[in-house]
Amino acid sequence: LRSKAVLMPGVSVTLTTEKTKETQTWLYKGGLRDYLMQTLTGDPVIPLFEGEGFADASHDSFAEGEGASWCVAFTEFGQPVRESYVNLIPTSAGGTHESGLRDGLFTAVKSFIELHSLLPKGVKLLPEDVFARASYVLSAKVLDPQFQGQIKERLNSRDAVRLVSSYVRPALELWLNQHVEYGRKLAELAIKAAQTRQKAGQKVEKRKGSGVAVLPGKLTDCESKDLAHNEVFLVEGDSAGGSAKMGRDKESQAILPLRGKVLNTWEVDRDRLFANTEIHDISVAIGVDPHGPNDTPDLSGLRYGKVCILSDADVDGSHIQVLLLTLFFRHFPKLIETGHVFVARPPLFRVDAPARGKKPASKVYALDEGELNAILDKLRKDGVRENAWSISRFKGLGEMSAEQLWDTTLNPDTRRLLPVQLGNQDFLQTESLITKLMGKGEAAARRELMELHGDAVEIDI
Repeated sequence: LRSKAVLMPGVSVTLTTEKTKETQTWLYKGGLRDYLMQTLTGDPVIPLFEGEGFADASHDSFAEGEGASWCVAFTEFGQPVRESYVNLIPTSAGGTHESGLRDGLFTAVKSFIELHSLLPKGVKLLPEDVFARASYVLSAKVLDPQFQGQIKERLNSRDAVRLVSSYVRPALELWLNQHVEYGRKLAELAIKAAQTRQKAGQKVEKRKGSGVAVLPGKLTDCESKDLAHNEVFLVEGDSAGGSAKMGRDKESQAILPLRGKVLNTWEVDRDRLFANTEIHDISVAIGVDPHGPNDTPDLSGLRYGKVCILSDADVDGSHIQVLLLTLFFRHFPKLIETGHVFVARPPLFRVDAPARGKKPASKVYALDEGELNAILDKLRKDGVRENAWSISRFKGLGEMSAEQLWDTTLNPDTRRLLPVQLGNQDFLQTESLITKLMGKGEAAARRELMELHGDAVEIDI
């Protein structure tokens, strides 16, 4: 009875209980608006949007009198109030008239957002983003309604979607463009809902099988479980990975080949990291989950005492090194802090010197041009004839045989491993510097760096 009074503003509905002679009267002068304001739990973000539209005798799609009246409120908090009626019959399970209201609201808000170019890049708006915080009372009038269920709780008439939408959409579009500041508030609410929904849907968990994170198939593991001796080499490229697998010490050295350039993770959310296969594999192989600088991650799962980055001694190799160091500094800072991250230094040159006097023929490796010159000077001092030696240059790790790779880069007695530590700068200074190097919007700062320090680099292309 109360709902009948709500749906027919100005009509007084009285209930008399004969036994007790009690009477109760309902009268709503403001109709749907008054009723919705009384039942709302949260404060509306924008004023209530109300309206009505009914077909006249000349309408080409609908019968005379068909249409709807509605009142909609958008709240940021609280449980939404949603009531709908068809020909004064309450439809507790909604139905096609509610779909029409939803469609009309969504289309109007979406076109307002597009008209004012408010949608941020990468955000996709869906009807539920607009509808999620909507409370409403909807009263539809349909000539020949089709219901589902014995108690007519849901309207099934197909035409009702178009009927309600065709009146709601133009009314809301007009209202939003007359009140642009309210339109912007509503757009903000819908965009926020879309961003929250997309974020929630994007969280990528570590892949698990039988309760334990499965080690990546590309990982060639070592036999020992002793952290003090175990090492994993993150190797650039499959061909180098092949040489490394053959040349390594199976007891304590594991190899994880990486394909191509690793993702720049400086501005990637932690929840999205595992969407990238390479990073997922690195995290699972190491046995530590991504964390922030102030977190206290569980390092008990750490599987290797040394995590070594092994890339070619050229520009691309340096790039991969930087990308991996960025990943560790941003998402695994405790590994750097506890001294578990290293950079392997493969040589760029090999000098084959002939036998001289009692000294047999020898092979010497040089990291760079400077070391090469020092080696040649020493040979000259030893009395080796100029150019009697031969110099070969490695284009990349893939060119080295397993034996050479072991000698120069993997053998703990003869290799050069560079420990990665925070220098004299504190964490924040390092962070701002890496932001300059790796941030998306920092092209100007990088250019300035190149102009200032460009000539100090001896680049090997």
